[in-house]
Amino acid sequence: MNEQNTNDEISLKELIEKGREWFSYLFSQWKIIVLAGIIGAALGLAYSFSKKPVYTATLSFALEDEKSGGLGGALGLASSFGIDLGGGGGSIFTGSNLTELFKSRAMVEQTLLSPVVIDGKIISLAEMYIQNNGWRDQWNDKPKFKSIQFLPDTKRNSFTRVHDSILGVMYQNLSQSGLVVGQKDKKTAIISIDVASTNELFSKYFTESLVKEVSDFYVTTKSKKARENMDILERQTDSIRRELNGAITGVAVANDNTFNLNPALNVRRAPSARRQVDVQANTAILTELVKQTELAKVTLRKETPLIQVIDRPILPLAKENFGKAKGIVMGSFLVGFLMVLWLIVRRILKQLTM
Repeated sequence: MNEQNTNDEISLKELIEKGREWFSYLFSQWKIIVLAGIIGAALGLAYSFSKKPVYTATLSFALEDEKSGGLGGALGLASSFGIDLGGGGGSIFTGSNLTELFKSRAMVEQTLLSPVVIDGKIISLAEMYIQNNGWRDQWNDKPKFKSIQFLPDTKRNSFTRVHDSILGVMYQNLSQSGLVVGQKDKKTAIISIDVASTNELFSKYFTESLVKEVSDFYVTTKSKKARENMDILERQTDSIRRELNGAITGVAVANDNTFNLNPALNVRRAPSARRQVDVQANTAILTELVKQTELAKVTLRKETPLIQVIDRPILPLAKENFGKAKGIVMGSFLVGFLMVLWLIVRRILKQLTM
């Protein structure tokens, strides 16, 4: 037992001696370490000058998705007669699905093709992104990229493989570091969108255009079924109305043809009787179709969601700079630490070779 304590004491003493030895060694190399720190501080300061500020545009909105509510009974009654008025738009874009829709490649690329006015010229956000990052200068020596243009509102299916690859790079850059979508407070239903870039106007325009593109797509998709059913009912109503007008005209013509007709010739009254039946039938059908069309219009309004913007990005945007003091401290610490690590490794390797 005493021998074990003695060994432990010896090990602790050796550890302390080793620590003093390493400290003495590193202190003897203080000039090199300080020089490395100065170099690191200079590098950090240079980096802070070259680092562009990052502008973040923030937009928040609330989603109002009105359900069928009081129409439930009417929709159920219509369904019992085999009539589908499009009730129940589904929940494919609720919760996290809606958040992912904002970050989808289709929506981001469509937003990049949106037009904006810069210096009196109408260009796409994709062209604005290319100019901000200086890609045109890099493409001067590459004929394959030099003639590439992204005109506003260009159809996506008209692009070449090169266009697709460039848009893919833009999407990756934005989705990885420039675009954040989510609920800042889980207790509320307000969704916030943050877009960060080195160009203040790009951050603002991209945020607003992205919300518009997603809003249009979301509303169209959610109300698609109800809108299609309403269009069908309207076409059927117009068709029956034309038939009814024709039948009314036919009755009048048939009556004119049988005016002062010999009562014994009843067969000549058959066309008028048939037209009167058509009028009665078409009137009943038209009455029901008008009712169902009006109900379909109400259903469409109920199924059309509303994305209500609460806060829009307002210039000047929030700006994040890589400060000079931060660059000096971080550069000095990082390079100094690497120098200490290098001195330690060099000494260990030297001792192993002895």
